[in-house]
Amino acid sequence: MSITNESELTGMQEACRAVAYTLKQMMNYAQPGMDTKELDEYGAKILEEFGAKSAPHLTYGFPGWTCISVENEFCHGIPSNKRIFKEGDLINIDVSAELNGFWADNGASFVLGNDIHQHQKLVDASKEILKKTLNNIKGGVKISDIGHIMETEAKKKGFKVIKNLGGHGIGRSLHEQPDELMNYKNRNDQRRFRKNSVVAIETFISTSSTYAVELNDGWTMVGDKGGYMAQHEHTIVVTDGKPIILTEMNEILN
Repeated sequence: MSITNESELTGMQEACRAVAYTLKQMMNYAQPGMDTKELDEYGAKILEEFGAKSAPHLTYGFPGWTCISVENEFCHGIPSNKRIFKEGDLINIDVSAELNGFWADNGASFVLGNDIHQHQKLVDASKEILKKTLNNIKGGVKISDIGHIMETEAKKKGFKVIKNLGGHGIGRSLHEQPDELMNYKNRNDQRRFRKNSVVAIETFISTSSTYAVELNDGWTMVGDKGGYMAQHEHTIVVTDGKPIILTEMNEILN
């Protein structure tokens, strides 16, 4: 969507506050020995307190309220009482929701407890790449140039990008135009970011794979060549200068 008036901006800010606060609280609540379903239900209660509805559940009938992926799972992990967190796990939580007709999306990867499996370097790379990306987005900038920054920075740090996952427009539904905001330079993509548009910008930085493939459960995605992936995501409003980061209170880049 494009922000055309104050009430639309306020609506997006409220929806983004709900998902950002939920994500932050879920990251703080997770601990070794807990199952992913308990964490999901904790997040669902927070969303409910805001009056917000889970976007993946509402839009796709996803069997959970948030997506929680662990270790080699890249994204769209289904919350389960059989999936137990362990010390040093690489965890990704993606929280998206609808509130009063506005939709917001954010996510983050983090290491649970001590970094015994050396995942932190990947997590830090993903954060740094999202920071640099956001600093370069403004009205008129080519979408593919932003993808080029993501891929170039990932390579510099010794990592790859996932080529079949990307950011997207958002606002009046979960996925809107411009869709497929990819983490690499697509030379055929001549689109540009438009001032006042609302987009979810996300990194997909991996150790070994360049494509994500779906498991038999119909949701969870892993790497085509294995390994691990980190993702960080903010919903923003594009401006003539630095973007307005609507989900900033999740503090995922701190």
